[in-house]
Amino acid sequence: MKQGTQGFAATGRVRVPAQPVGQANGREWRERPDGDARGEHTHGEPGFPQPRAVVQRSSVRGQVLDALRTALVSGELRPGEVYSAPVLAERFGVSATPVREAMQQLTLEGAVEVVPNRGFRVVERGARELAELAEVRALVEVPVILRLARTVSAERWAELRPLAEATVRAASSGCRATYAECDRAFHGAVLSLAGNEQLVRIAGDLHRRAQWPLARGRVELVADAHEHTALLDALIAGDVDVVRVLVGEHFAGGG
Repeated sequence: MKQGTQGFAATGRVRVPAQPVGQANGREWRERPDGDARGEHTHGEPGFPQPRAVVQRSSVRGQVLDALRTALVSGELRPGEVYSAPVLAERFGVSATPVREAMQQLTLEGAVEVVPNRGFRVVERGARELAELAEVRALVEVPVILRLARTVSAERWAELRPLAEATVRAASSGCRATYAECDRAFHGAVLSLAGNEQLVRIAGDLHRRAQWPLARGRVELVADAHEHTALLDALIAGDVDVVRVLVGEHFAGGG
């Protein structure tokens, strides 16, 4: 394909907001798309330490990364296609630098691979790789959920009801990116009850990797979301046997 002329890069639907005006050492500055700051001298106003602009650039990089992850889940970044950082940067309204940095992070996550002198190719995943990810997630999460089912009170479980219901609404909307976000939020909240931040981080990374491309349709997403509410009902009831069956089915289905 021609770089940046098809698929996500051509839609222009995801843009990073323009950067605000601020103060740095008594000088007014505005973050430009290329990351530079220009402005005129101002009088009688307190200055900010210079690193403020650095924080702003980091924020841009994070926004780009979030947008690219959303595009992966939604299918706007299509498996097998090559996307160049300059063209994506133009669509985002930023310089190529934060796009390259975000793509390097996605490379570490196994989502894209570097194509020398061209850009980044979205990795094509087969059924076997997705099944392996689901198996690893189950090995990490299921024992923890079963332990929590025996130790966490019904009141604590009930506090997660809004998150479970949010997955149902997101699935009903048919928006895969929104569902992916709500799905991670629910699973993360469940695991957070174990009080292990490393567990939540590692499980979250595995979950994110397993979510793209999210090829399931609306009906499948709704069924997956209702498994969340059924699981929560069983956890509130303290029925460990039912919890064991539900989590087994949920992860087997790639939930």
